[in-house]
Amino acid sequence: MQKNTKIVATISDQRCEVDFIRSLYEAGMNVVRINSAHVTPESATAIVENVRKVSDRIAILIDTKGPELRITAMEEAWAAGIPVTVDDVVRVKGTNDGTLSSDRFLYVNDDHVYRAVPVGASILIDDGDIELSVIGKKDEMLICHVNNDGTIKGKKSVNIPGVKINLPSLTEKDRLFIDWAIETQIDFIAHSFVRKKADVMAVQKILDEHNSPIKIISKIENQEGVDNIDDILDVTYGVMVARGDLGVELPAEQIPIAQRCLVDKCMVSKKPVIVATQMLHSMIKNPRPTRAEVSDIASAIYQRVDAIMLSGETANGDYPVEAVTTMAKIAAEIEKDTQPLTDMNMVRINNEITAQLSRSAVRATTNLPVKAILIDSMSGRTGRYIAAFRCPKPVFAVCYTPIAMRILALSYGIEAEYREPIGYLNDFPLNLMSDLKAEKKIKDRDMVVVVGGSFGVAKGASYMEIGTVKNLMDKMLGLNEMYNGEYGM
Repeated sequence: MQKNTKIVATISDQRCEVDFIRSLYEAGMNVVRINSAHVTPESATAIVENVRKVSDRIAILIDTKGPELRITAMEEAWAAGIPVTVDDVVRVKGTNDGTLSSDRFLYVNDDHVYRAVPVGASILIDDGDIELSVIGKKDEMLICHVNNDGTIKGKKSVNIPGVKINLPSLTEKDRLFIDWAIETQIDFIAHSFVRKKADVMAVQKILDEHNSPIKIISKIENQEGVDNIDDILDVTYGVMVARGDLGVELPAEQIPIAQRCLVDKCMVSKKPVIVATQMLHSMIKNPRPTRAEVSDIASAIYQRVDAIMLSGETANGDYPVEAVTTMAKIAAEIEKDTQPLTDMNMVRINNEITAQLSRSAVRATTNLPVKAILIDSMSGRTGRYIAAFRCPKPVFAVCYTPIAMRILALSYGIEAEYREPIGYLNDFPLNLMSDLKAEKKIKDRDMVVVVGGSFGVAKGASYMEIGTVKNLMDKMLGLNEMYNGEYGM
């Protein structure tokens, strides 16, 4: 199925057989996500090995746990949780040593909460299932009023909307999985709860120390991250709009506004953007989506995101292949009703030659009967820039490193393959067109756009050429004959 919007599917270690992964790939999955909260490095390695057996073109993304607030584990007597009712009063304290919670005190995993949280703030537990209001502060405790009935369980998430908590950028578990990702040569690290530029740089510092090419995807999950998105975009490779925690931190009516803002800023910055969380949540248990879910996916595609993500639907749902197929069908249909973004603001990268060539190439597909765009790339940048303008025609990319090929699995409309570099005389268009002709994806009379570099594969894009396949191939064959004759090759 021809679609341009990429699909990220979460795979668990409980269901990661080669045949299962292949079925998702054939249904339209482009990127495998592994959630570090639910795996060990050993079980995650098994997922990676099976993905690689299916295809070396599938990118792999690992989520870190990130700097999140949680209630500590409960004392044994309260292992099943603490029942609360409206108007109860509970006491909340911070700890850095894992002190167990009980009906006397709820402990959260940071001792700054007493100083940071003001009277009047709301504390949301377990994605908002329990809401507390802070009505007083005393003896290093937050005195809280319970606003609804429920059960408070240990290890559940805690959100305090509008309050900045000075949590460390990385946990020990994050460091463990970053080291694992480097050793296993994963393609992306999606760092959770990115609030500011420094959170991204903490991960990048570790990658740089190991000379790792892994790309960082910043998960935006709170108001602080939304507020600091411009600074974050300066240092991150891409962004995930993680609507789960974002939906707890922000009022529900503000989520669509925040999503559109984040998507627009990513496109202007030429950075891949993923929209995630509950896109086909009902398909965890049902074989067909709700109309609201179809509209949600359509809205994201109309906003022109690079990728949309499935979580529980493929990790542990009853209809994982059907969920990917459904998402692919919706994407393919909605894309027919979208246009390229050649008039997009380019202020953030105003002097980039690659960006200018990319925009011109995509614009040519709207003014001329162009069948496809052909590019080559050492780092993946040319592909990422062309993707930013949301080209409606196929974009075939030759990449000279395996990771460049795989990172383009996250970029809109790019179909990438890995080939060995061929030196200064860049034959990539000739070889690529020959292969595409053999695969019946293009014909001699088809018009194509070629974006390449005249100064070697590592020097970046420097030219654009438009012509029929036959004319371009004849010219390149002639140049090769002349070059070989002159230099006795």
